[in-house]
Amino acid sequence: MARNRYDIDETLEDQFDIKQIKRLAGYIKPYKKKMGIVLFLMLSSSALGMFIPKFLQMEMDIYIPGKDIDKIVLLSLMAVIIVVYQVISTRIKISVTTRIGQDIIHQLREDIFKHLQELPFSYYDERPHGKIQVRVVNYVNSLSDLLSNGILNTITDLCNLVFILVFMFAMSFKLTLVCLCGLPLLAAYIIIIKRKQRRAWQVQSNKQSNLNAYIAESINGIRVTQAFVREQKNTDIFNDLSRLYRKSWLRAVYFNFAMSPVVDIISTVTTAFIYVAGVYGIMGKSSAGIGVGVIFAFTAYISRFWAPVNTIANFYNSVLTAVSYLERIFETIDEPINVKDCPDATDMPGITGDVEFRDVTFSYEDGVEVLKNINFSVKHGQCIAITGPTGAGKTTIVNLLSRFYNVDSGEILVDGIDISKVKINSLRKQMGVMMQDSFIFSGTIMDNIRYGNKEASDEEVIEAAKTVCAHDFIINMEDGYNTQVNERGSRLSAGQRQLVSFARALLANPAILILDEATSSIDTETEIILQKGLERLLKGRTSFIIAHRLSTIKNADMIMYIDKGGIQESGNHSGLLKKKGLYYNLYMSQYQM
Repeated sequence: MARNRYDIDETLEDQFDIKQIKRLAGYIKPYKKKMGIVLFLMLSSSALGMFIPKFLQMEMDIYIPGKDIDKIVLLSLMAVIIVVYQVISTRIKISVTTRIGQDIIHQLREDIFKHLQELPFSYYDERPHGKIQVRVVNYVNSLSDLLSNGILNTITDLCNLVFILVFMFAMSFKLTLVCLCGLPLLAAYIIIIKRKQRRAWQVQSNKQSNLNAYIAESINGIRVTQAFVREQKNTDIFNDLSRLYRKSWLRAVYFNFAMSPVVDIISTVTTAFIYVAGVYGIMGKSSAGIGVGVIFAFTAYISRFWAPVNTIANFYNSVLTAVSYLERIFETIDEPINVKDCPDATDMPGITGDVEFRDVTFSYEDGVEVLKNINFSVKHGQCIAITGPTGAGKTTIVNLLSRFYNVDSGEILVDGIDISKVKINSLRKQMGVMMQDSFIFSGTIMDNIRYGNKEASDEEVIEAAKTVCAHDFIINMEDGYNTQVNERGSRLSAGQRQLVSFARALLANPAILILDEATSSIDTETEIILQKGLERLLKGRTSFIIAHRLSTIKNADMIMYIDKGGIQESGNHSGLLKKKGLYYNLYMSQYQM
C-alpha cells in the first residue's frame, strides 16, 4: 500500500465493523454514573413535558367551556414548573456532557499520541507526517459533538418517542397510525443512502489527510521552495488538493443534509393527513369522535414526535461521519509495535562497553538487504569509526545497535548480552546518540541540552557545552543559556545546532556514545578545538563515529569501510592507507592537491 505521498489516498488495513463502536463505548464507560444522572434528568423533564399538550386539551375541551378559572390557573402553573425544570435539566446536561465529551476526546488523543511515541522508526519512514498529525488533531476533534451531546440526546429522544407514542395512542389510536405511516418510507430512504454516505466521508477524510500532509511538507521545506522559486508551483499543487477536498466535503455534506428535508416532508404530509382526519372527526363525518382539544394536543404531539426522529436521523449521520474517523484513529492505535520488549525481557545491567555483531542481516523492505552477514567486535573503551559511500548502511548499523529497528537475522551483543532480550529503555538510557538530523526543540538552549539528562544541574549543562566548544557562542547570545530558540533551531546556524545536539548527547554520560556525522556542519577551526574535547570525552568510553570527513576519524582504534551491504575493509588509519584500497582512495580524494 502506497502511503508515502501526499497525493495518494490511504487505504484501511482493516474494514470497519460494529466492534469499533463498542470500543468507543469503552471510553464512555467510566462516566456512566454521571451520564446516568443526566439521562434521568432529561427523561424526567421529557416525560413531564408530555403533559403540557394534555393540559392544553383539557383546558380547551373541559375547563374553558366550563369557565373553570381555578383549574386553568392550576394547569398553567404546573406547565410553568415543568418548563423551569426542563430549563434547569438542560443546563445541567449541557455542562456535564460537554465536560464528559472533552474528557473522552482528551483520553482518545492521549492514547493515540502515547502509541505514536512507541512506534518504531519504520512507521514514520513510510508515512507523511502530516497524515499522522491529522489523526491526532482533526479526526479526534471531529468526534467531539458526537460524544458531548449526540449519544445522550439520542437515548433521550428514543425514550421521548416512547412517551409520545403512549400519549398519542391513549388519545387516538387511528390518528397515531396515520402519523406512523411515514416511518417505513424514512427507513427505506436511510437504507438507500447509508452506504453512499459512509463512502463519501471516507473519501473526505482521505482528501483532508492529503491536504494536511502537503501543508506540513511545504512548511518544513519552505527554505528550499523559496530558494528554487517554487512558490507558484506549490500553490497550484495546494489548490488542486484543496479543490479535491472541497469537492469531497461538499459531496459528504450533501448526503448529511439530504436526511432532514426527507424527514420534514414526511412530517408535513402526515401532519396534513392528521388535520384532514381531525376535521372529518369534528364535522361528524367519521366515527372517530375527535374534539377540537384533541386536534390541538395531537398536532403538538406530532411536532414533538418528528423532532426526535429528526434528531435520531442526524445522530445516524453523525455516526456515519464518525465511523470514517474512528477507522483511522483505531487503525493508528492498533498499529503493531514491531520494536518492543520481548515477554521475558530483563533490565540491561550496567554497560561496560563490549559490542559484537554476529551475522547481522537487515532490510528496510522485503527482499532488499541493506546489510548482509555483518560481523565485528568492539572492546570496552575503543573508538570505532564507520565510513563509506552514501547509502551504504553506516547509520543503519548504529540504529540497529540502539534497537530503533529489529534485525532480520543474527545477533547484536552488548557485554555478551543479546540486546533483543533486554528492555529497550534500560538499553537506550545507557547510550548517547547524536543523530544526523540535529533536531532542536522550541525552548531555551539550556532545556535543549538538558533533554539528554533531565536531572543534570546547570553547571553540568555548561560543562558539557564547554567540552564540545558550544559555550562561547551560547554566552554571546542575548540571554545566554536561557536564550529562546525556535522549533528546529531556526535561530541557530547548522554548526551551532550540531554543537548543541552534541552537548545533549554528552550530558547523558553514556557508556556507549554514537556520533552520526557529528562534525559535518562544523568549520575546520572549531573542529580542531572540538577534537581536544573529544579525546577527553571518549577516553574509557566505547564510541561509534560515523563520518565522511576523515580528519574526524584518523585517531580511531578501528575504521570500518562499509559498502554493498558489508564491511569491505577494516583496520586503523595507517594500516588502511598502506593497503591502498577503498579507504585509501577515499582519503586521497579528500586530501590530494
